Amino acid sequence: MTTRREQAALLLALRTSGRAWTEVSGQIEDAASALAVLDALLTPDQPTLDHADVDHSAELDEVEREIEAWAAEGIRLVTLLDDDYPVRLLMVHQRPPFLTVRGALSPADERAVAVVGSRNPSSRGLHVAREVATTLAGHGVTVLSGLAAGVDAAAHRAALDAGGRTVAVVGTGLRHCYPATNRDLQAEIGLRGAVVSQFWPDARPAKHHFPMRNAVMSGCGVATVVVEAGEHSGTRIQARVALEQGRHVFLLPEVVEGTKWGKETSRRPNTTVLEGPDHLLKVLDELTAELPELIDF
Repeated sequence: MTTRREQAALLLALRTSGRAWTEVSGQIEDAASALAVLDALLTPDQPTLDHADVDHSAELDEVEREIEAWAAEGIRLVTLLDDDYPVRLLMVHQRPPFLTVRGALSPADERAVAVVGSRNPSSRGLHVAREVATTLAGHGVTVLSGLAAGVDAAAHRAALDAGGRTVAVVGTGLRHCYPATNRDLQAEIGLRGAVVSQFWPDARPAKHHFPMRNAVMSGCGVATVVVEAGEHSGTRIQARVALEQGRHVFLLPEVVEGTKWGKETSRRPNTTVLEGPDHLLKVLDELTAELPELIDF
């Protein structure tokens, strides 16, 4: 576990350097320390002749107090320097420099599967989402989803009801819930599993947050199951990004038959059209059997 001072240095660099988060993350990862590169990150690319180095101790103290305040309300900070940052997420290009978490991350989440789909599913879509999540939970697989209305909420609920583990990857900061109707569900997941965000705790829902959330969700898992989705559903973004990340994608036949993108995706390598829960488990067991042991950082 890295020190709180290191965590504070990373957040300070992200907030005040004026550099892209990917650049900040890259320099910190290369140095294996945020403190070691903080001065360089906070120095302008072309400093003026009267530029003088600044002591950032007071700013770091303030950020440390902020992190402690988050912890006091149950929001834990995990940075890419921390041992408990999800190892599988660390392997993808879209990894965020930090996550905030309500609840607890678990080593079992390294073999999680995302279950996603329409916000306005059919009754069959809801039934299949519950069946898939219940099957995964019964097989000891963590169920990932995005806490959206419809398929996501049904998957989370089914995993909890089956006594399994579920993790919600959300598109807001952890001081908010979207949609508000899932507030109780979000609280329960935080107590029994984990709610994860890549955004500042006060961040409200924004349209561009949800594709970013999808990339993190797919990056955290071994595979994504698309239960039901329309032609222009945001779920197609997760399917595309998952394949780009080298993750497996499972599609329900209705998605393949009912959408152009589903049909095109089904022809791509690393994609399976599901025939039923037993088929899912069979392919998933084959996939996880082939996975190398992850490096213990």
